[in-house]
Amino acid sequence: CPRWEEEKKEDGVKWTQLEHRGPYFAPLYEPLPDDVQFYYDGKPLKLSLATEEIATFYAKMLDHEYTTKEIFQNNFFNDWRKEMTSKEQKIIKDLDKCDFREIHKYFVDKSEARKALSKEEKQKLKEEADKIQEEYGYCILDGHREKIGNFKTEPPGLFRGRGDHPKMGMLKKRIMPEDVVINCSKDSKIPEPPEGHKWKEVRFDNTVTWLASWTENIQNTLKYIMLNPSSKLKGEKDWQKYEVARRLKDVVHKIRAQYQADWKSKEMRKRQRAVALYFIDKLALRAGNEKEEGETADTVGCCSLRVEHIKLHPRLDGQEHVVEFDFLGKDSIRYYNKVSVEKLVFKNLELFMKNKDPGDDLFDRLNTSILNRHLQSLMDGLTAKVFRTYNASITLQEQLKALTHSEDNVAGKLLSYNRANRAVAILCNHQRSTPKTFEKSMQNLQAKIDAKKQQVEEAQQELKKAEDEFKDTKDSKAEANVEKKQKLLKRLEEQLAKLNVQATDKEENKQIALGTSKLNYLDPRISIAWCKKFGVPIEKIYNKTQREKFAWAIDMADEDFEF
Repeated sequence: CPRWEEEKKEDGVKWTQLEHRGPYFAPLYEPLPDDVQFYYDGKPLKLSLATEEIATFYAKMLDHEYTTKEIFQNNFFNDWRKEMTSKEQKIIKDLDKCDFREIHKYFVDKSEARKALSKEEKQKLKEEADKIQEEYGYCILDGHREKIGNFKTEPPGLFRGRGDHPKMGMLKKRIMPEDVVINCSKDSKIPEPPEGHKWKEVRFDNTVTWLASWTENIQNTLKYIMLNPSSKLKGEKDWQKYEVARRLKDVVHKIRAQYQADWKSKEMRKRQRAVALYFIDKLALRAGNEKEEGETADTVGCCSLRVEHIKLHPRLDGQEHVVEFDFLGKDSIRYYNKVSVEKLVFKNLELFMKNKDPGDDLFDRLNTSILNRHLQSLMDGLTAKVFRTYNASITLQEQLKALTHSEDNVAGKLLSYNRANRAVAILCNHQRSTPKTFEKSMQNLQAKIDAKKQQVEEAQQELKKAEDEFKDTKDSKAEANVEKKQKLLKRLEEQLAKLNVQATDKEENKQIALGTSKLNYLDPRISIAWCKKFGVPIEKIYNKTQREKFAWAIDMADEDFEF
């Protein structure tokens, strides 16, 4: 039977046997050649090894937008100076006087040289990487050889963050064995730390699924080495996540009726909870966690919204009761939206904002733990994230039904799929900035379209010539030529249609990240059922890694699956 249907363990126990090699550490720094120099105020300056390594992190990013941002520059320079020798600190006092261009060129040339390697040399590098993967990339879990997800520690570098993160540019320090906690089973062969080092701690905790962990220095958060998404434990967890969201379908009408009734409650806390739940349900907002004081980014979710994050418009753009949201959400991604809401929601928001300053909490009688306790009482396992998963999956299923035409070719059906997926990404606010290569790739695509149009026109002329010849001669050879030219024209027209679909798709999705919702919020069985029903190969939707991750869904879903 499939691995995800094997006998279940007692509550809380995730495995009985876990054996692995521990993490693969980032290689140590290789100093720059003597002829590659750093310049300060126009003069070459030999840097100490630690200072030079950090200079290379910045130099590698010279052609990136990050290094033009003041906050990135300031954070980098502050952290870099902390690592300098006292002699270097006395000399290097101004980032504008630092010249990293020679170092930058060295790494660009190195990258080009790597691309230009012969097929044999590339194969040799691949074999070396495969050897590391073979040694560190697998573990033994309850008798199964399972693939590990991210078995390498992240190399040191500069923190980028998403959106406008206030810590961008800070130094991500090298992870050492002394930072790492190992988790395995007592009877297994405990992984050996690199020579001359020791682990921070070795644990035997079978109630968690991570193999190793450490605390990163920028945000002080725990990082884990986990199993690959295709593993049995991950597959089970994924399947259960979507099953909880499917259970919500049976009670969601009752929950909505309840929170709508609570908009008129005599208790302010119930009204606030009901309006917050409406936002989580209708707009797929995250619940939002309380932030620590200090430097962390000022990001908020539904429960932590402040008065300054919304504006109320009785009428706007021909709509009534419009709420204008503007705040930084998860990963410092801006959430900006104008939404027409129910009249009672609008009236309640007016009440919640009354006599408050811009910096005051909108929902001052509510926090995430209160909200999650309430959700748990409505349905076992219910959280704000379950609403997000439910609404994303239902939206995809409904959009696919509305947009797919069975008579379309595969390219047309894929365009419909991406449009359905985009509706979900917009609902979940999964944005991205337009890729740097967008203009160039669009120009290339347009050039292909123009060339294909030319071929179609030529084929049309050729066909007309062949038809005229057949009219004159009624010759069987001429008739066969007409058929041949018709087939060629049909093939070229299909290719042109496919290129046009690609261009439309590319343009429509240039600022939308489709991948996040597809991999984390959409029940894969919806997509797999759609593929089976409309004759679209599954590999057109999910790549090899994703098909391994969703093996459980491919195994379970037939074309009649309903979320």
